[in-house]
Amino acid sequence: MIPNLSPDVELAAKLFDELREASFDGVGITRDAYGAGERRAHEIVRAAAEGIGLECRADPVGNLLMTLPGSDRAAKRVLLGSHLDSVAEGGNFDGAAGVLCGLATVAGMKRAGFVPGRDVTVVAVRAEEAGSWFPISYPGSRGALGLLKAEELAVKRQDNGRSLADHMRDEGFEPGFVERGGKTFSSDDTAAFLELHIEQGPVLEGQGVPVGIVTGIPGSRRLRAARVLGEYNHSGATPRKYRRDAAIALAELAHRVDDRWVQLEAQGHTLVVTFCVMGTTEDAGFTKIAGEARFQLDVRSVNPRSCDLLMETLYDAVPGIEARRGVRFELGAETTSRAAPMDAAIREGLARAADSLGVKHLAMASGAGHDAAAFAMAGIPAGMIFVRNQHGSHNPKEAMRMDDFAQACAVVTRWASEVAQ
Repeated sequence: MIPNLSPDVELAAKLFDELREASFDGVGITRDAYGAGERRAHEIVRAAAEGIGLECRADPVGNLLMTLPGSDRAAKRVLLGSHLDSVAEGGNFDGAAGVLCGLATVAGMKRAGFVPGRDVTVVAVRAEEAGSWFPISYPGSRGALGLLKAEELAVKRQDNGRSLADHMRDEGFEPGFVERGGKTFSSDDTAAFLELHIEQGPVLEGQGVPVGIVTGIPGSRRLRAARVLGEYNHSGATPRKYRRDAAIALAELAHRVDDRWVQLEAQGHTLVVTFCVMGTTEDAGFTKIAGEARFQLDVRSVNPRSCDLLMETLYDAVPGIEARRGVRFELGAETTSRAAPMDAAIREGLARAADSLGVKHLAMASGAGHDAAAFAMAGIPAGMIFVRNQHGSHNPKEAMRMDDFAQACAVVTRWASEVAQ
């Protein structure tokens, strides 16, 4: 480790400002996936990367690769990065912090005259926030890893009804690459992927710690279109014993599920349980007993057994509630995603780097999904580092402190310089 090797945080700060100016929508930040907002962000970042002498190219699905060449061009490369798209009216740091940390790292290497033993590539992944635009997860990273299925190219963007393939073509990319099973990255050519990201919850802020080292990305079990069917009736003229109240039935189920969450946490399980949507329909009225209620449920944990135990409670509770309250549950199809543990060697290397720099850090699971999960599923060693963030994420009030970002970038630079030798 050479003494003057440090990240170029000033470059990152300048780019944060440029990205904000280019994507402010009057309320927050909007950089739409495979759209004009994401395109402009990629243009800004690519210009900066070319300005510091990196080799730049876009792969066939639009991911931007910005490479500091190593002394051995045939060696497996190290990837640093995240995404540049955002949710509508979101914040400026979610995703972008990981890309700009990567640029700060390699810019610092060039400034110090440090030549890595292998290529270090900063990657700006396309469309990590696709779930806000298309009903699909990680099309950019999965498209680069050979994990995106050809039929997924047909999914429609939710605000305009046009397909993912159409949007790729509009941006000058090649959906045929996915159809052919092409790969930009594989375990044969990539040694590691590290993603810096703002923490999207309050844990680091609450504990006064600037940096988190992620142990894993959760899997999930989800009900996206569940409902309870009862009977509409007059709210004043129907005694309790004649009621088939869908709203109360759903409330009972929610209460049972929440009680089970408390029990599981007391037993040492770590999970989150959210009724994301819960309510009566447009047919409800002030003088009506609810004849229908709808809900969506999202259960997440790094430990699949924790999700299973929670969902078992739900499925066990439904028949009794139906019989007691005269309703019928239609839970619909359940969707699932696999948990992705982060690579133990990367976690240990990040902890050593943080300790050597005197940076306080906390081992913690991610609460949300990230591109690192796709890399891990493809067999590429993957890691994540979180930066303390104020006011949550996916909203205009994201408020990451640059001092915290600088400390996290220093950890990434120390780790990358060691792994890339």
